[in-house]
Amino acid sequence: MANPGEPNMDFTDIECILELMRQHDLAEFEMEREGLKVRVRKAGALPTFHAAPMPGMPTVSIAPPVAAGAPAVSSSATSVAAAKAEAEAEQESLELAVVKSPIVGTFYRTPEPGAPSFVEIGQRVKKDQVLCIIEAMKLMNEITSEYEGELVSAYVENGKPVQYGERLFAIKTA
Repeated sequence: MANPGEPNMDFTDIECILELMRQHDLAEFEMEREGLKVRVRKAGALPTFHAAPMPGMPTVSIAPPVAAGAPAVSSSATSVAAAKAEAEAEQESLELAVVKSPIVGTFYRTPEPGAPSFVEIGQRVKKDQVLCIIEAMKLMNEITSEYEGELVSAYVENGKPVQYGERLFAIKTA
């Protein structure tokens, strides 16, 4: 039993922290409250170091994800799935420029609730065109495109939190 005035944390607080880590796919979490410091790190997680993006590497090649632990399917369904995966691989092997979050905050695709999005999938974007807003500490930060091309993917849902370096959009520059 904790003495009055001493910092304490109950099991419910720890469960809440762990659930937040799972929801936001965090590798590490640190908190200090009333003199009690708690650090939680996933097993095998490496310490993170934040570095400025390298200007000499503006494009990446995107490959289709491999489903780990996918359920077993019949051989005819497997061949159909393989054909689909092959077609997707051809489409996704294009050179794409990935726009990443420069800050931690909340991602917004629209300038205000109910307004149309800054950009839509399939739309041509120009260099310095506003793609979204990231709210950080009650400040709205416009995120602009560093590339010209066609917007092919949006990785984050409106109103969701983003981390530094997290993928926001993919732009086909060719």
